[in-house]
Amino acid sequence: MNMVNLKINGIDVSVPQGSTILEAARKIGIEIPTLCFMKQKNEIGACRICIVEANEGRGFRQVTACVYPVSEGMEVKTNTEAIQKARKTTLELILSVHDKSCLSCKRSTNCELQKLCRDYGVEQSSFEGTKPKYELDLSTPHLVRDNNKCILCRRCVAACAEQFVSVIGPNDRGFDTSIGQAYNKSLNDTPCISCGQCTAVCPTGALTERDDTDKVWDALADPDKIVIVQTAPSVRATIGECFGLPIGTNVEGKMVAGLRRLGFDKVFDTDFAADLTIVEEANELVERIKNGGTLPMITSCSPGWVKFCEFYYPELLSHLSTCKSPQQMGGAVIKTYYAEKAGIDPKNIFSVSIMPCTAKKFEVTRDDEDASGYPDVDVALTTREAARMLERLGVSFESLPDEEFDSPLGDDTGAAVIFGATGGVMEAAVRTANAWLNKASEPIEVEALRGTAPIKEATVNLAGNDIKLCVASGAAAAKVVMDKLAAGNPEGWGFIEIMGCPGGCVNGGGQPIQPQYIRDTVDLKAVRAKALYDQDKNMPLRMSHESPVIKTLYKDWYKDGFGGKKAHHDLHTSYVPRKKFR
Repeated sequence: MNMVNLKINGIDVSVPQGSTILEAARKIGIEIPTLCFMKQKNEIGACRICIVEANEGRGFRQVTACVYPVSEGMEVKTNTEAIQKARKTTLELILSVHDKSCLSCKRSTNCELQKLCRDYGVEQSSFEGTKPKYELDLSTPHLVRDNNKCILCRRCVAACAEQFVSVIGPNDRGFDTSIGQAYNKSLNDTPCISCGQCTAVCPTGALTERDDTDKVWDALADPDKIVIVQTAPSVRATIGECFGLPIGTNVEGKMVAGLRRLGFDKVFDTDFAADLTIVEEANELVERIKNGGTLPMITSCSPGWVKFCEFYYPELLSHLSTCKSPQQMGGAVIKTYYAEKAGIDPKNIFSVSIMPCTAKKFEVTRDDEDASGYPDVDVALTTREAARMLERLGVSFESLPDEEFDSPLGDDTGAAVIFGATGGVMEAAVRTANAWLNKASEPIEVEALRGTAPIKEATVNLAGNDIKLCVASGAAAAKVVMDKLAAGNPEGWGFIEIMGCPGGCVNGGGQPIQPQYIRDTVDLKAVRAKALYDQDKNMPLRMSHESPVIKTLYKDWYKDGFGGKKAHHDLHTSYVPRKKFR
């Protein structure tokens, strides 16, 4: 590899040929500010915040560090008086057309524009002129678009393109440019899959999840409501980030304690429903194999992926497992089995979920998700919304004691915990299938299904038959897999797991927002997933069918067994072919 030698702020640095000034600076611990840059996704040099002075033998001149390549002998200055003045002017120009309602903005104190303005002492803009006014896009249950806070960085456009769907982009030109949908349609009139990846990369408050916390506060204040909350597997590995804890810190006990202090009557673990998903899904797969059902079967835990399939591959919907997601199974069991055992009328239960995913907000509105006659889940909150509720309560998160989930719907296995990482659902299913069909007493470890690669494959032998498995995460990877399936499944896959977000739920659109320089330099997916696999490794039970909750549930409630009539009514759902966009 050819190396290039240069100086940055007088410090010698050597980097591979083709590196940019930004990459070279990061190698020696200098973080040049950016607003539009996303590594390998949005390298357009549009915002001009990253300008530096570079000398290649012809005197110093201003260049954009994020796209400008280094050269041998180059000298770079990143923070001269002229550079600071230029960045400050750029920030003032951005503010001249920006809605500065920071006090009420969800991104306040975690806004990249706000931080830069604070760093450079920019309080107001010196520039006066026409200020465009945009109506909020409130057309979807999962997202709010406020173009009054948009800085035209195009990060959201890049994230949507990475997800293949590309339903947003720049409209008009020049001063009239805005980010939105083609022909200025509302977002609800596009094949958006509700994944929320755009909200995770937006540097301001232009894109945020639909805030449903007031509905939960109202329910908590209603003496006639029994308010029950469940938390997804991945949330324990991420919510601590909202309170300044290191990325990948497992805060399960403190999370439970905090939710109790909010006033929830019961705090349950969605993991029990993940175990339930595995036994129902495994049974469905066996039934399909025995009875000539549609194969390969594809998992249905991710509502963003399900919506993607409904829009782009409606002719292949029969491959989807009919199992509800763990969120919906959890809600169904809470309002049927638990309600009867606790002597509560399900109409008086207000069921809340805390999820890594904005698509879960869409999922709770779907038809055929009401086992008790009432919605399985009333409100789905993102990890970020739950953290905001705890902040409003004044919780000192780090000081909270570790507490356990409420029983019986708080017990789980290691197989359920790893649901939050790409490949986790498949590995959990293989563990149970291996135990059932190969009479194994120890959980199988399927290392090939772990990691953050968009597409992973493995082969396992079950009852003497080699079964080829495929795992995909992110809609772009899903497209690759589905195109092969549409072409006749030349790979010979027998079982497929697909998650709508790259890396799975640990990287969901509702997870804590990290500044882009962290997203560029830290593999959030891998670090967060490690916390889940570490917990799984140390749990006494690591296979879903071993869960005492699952055993009791089928003994007392779903007495006709896995996939029986009652289980099918409560725990399975249907899908809707939507207008095809392919």
